[in-house]
Amino acid sequence: MACGVATAGPAAAADYSKAGENVAGSQILRHEGVQSGSPRLDPATGQTLGHDVSGHQGAVDWGQAAGAGARFAYVKATEGTGFVSPQFDQQYNGARSAGLIRGAYHFARPDVSSGAQQADYFIAHGGAWRGDGKTLPGALDIEYNPYGDACYGKSQADMTAWIADFTHRYLAKQRRSAIIYTSTSWWKQCTGNAGGFGDTNPLWLARYAPQIGELPAGWDKQSIWQFSRTGSLPGDQNYYNGPMNRVEALARGGGSSA
Repeated sequence: MACGVATAGPAAAADYSKAGENVAGSQILRHEGVQSGSPRLDPATGQTLGHDVSGHQGAVDWGQAAGAGARFAYVKATEGTGFVSPQFDQQYNGARSAGLIRGAYHFARPDVSSGAQQADYFIAHGGAWRGDGKTLPGALDIEYNPYGDACYGKSQADMTAWIADFTHRYLAKQRRSAIIYTSTSWWKQCTGNAGGFGDTNPLWLARYAPQIGELPAGWDKQSIWQFSRTGSLPGDQNYYNGPMNRVEALARGGGSSA
C-alpha cells in the first residue's frame, strides 16, 4: 500500500500540508471547544467503549489498548484523493490482531475532488468493508475545513450533494452504508441541517461535553459518540450506543445503527 502524499495525478496540486494532523475532531475541537464534565449516559442502553486513531498517534500498542477496555476502533486511512496515513497498516491490522473490531475513516476534502472520487480512493486504500465479522463500515469524516472556509467554499445544497455522492458510491461498491462522522453545529452551518441521511447512514457524533445534546436533522439517535479528545485509550474516546453485540451486528452487516 502506498503511503504519504501522492506525487502524481489530478490531486497532486491540492494542499495536503496539514494531512498528518487532520484527524477526526481536530477542527471540531478548534471551532467548538470542550465543555467540562464526564459524559452522562443512560445505563439502561448499555455503552461500548472504543477509540479512534490516526498517524498522529504513531504505532499503537493495541494489546495495551485492549487491556484498558477498548472493544472497537476507527483508524484514519485517507484524506481527499492524495494522502494515505503512513501508520494505517500498523494501526488497522494491529487492532484486529488484538481482538478489536475495527474500521477505517476518510477525512473529507470537498474542495479537491468529487465525493465519488474520494469514496473510490478511500476504498482502494483501506476503506473497503469485509464480511469477516471484524470490520466496521467505512466512515466519512466531514467537518470544518482546516485549509480555509469552514464549508470548503460550497453552498449548503452543493455540500449536501457532495456527501450524497460519496455515500452513494460507497454503498454501490461495498453494499454497506458509510457511517457519517460530524458535529451538529457543522452540519447545520454547511448543509443547512439536511435531513436525508438519517434513514441510511449511521451517525458518529462529535461533541466534547457531558451530554450528547442536539443531533443533526434526520437522526433520532447516534450510533457512536466521540465524547473526548483524551482519555485512557490512545487517540479520541468513543462510546458505541449499545452493548458489544450491537457493535458485532454492525460489523457483520446485520444492523445499520444502535
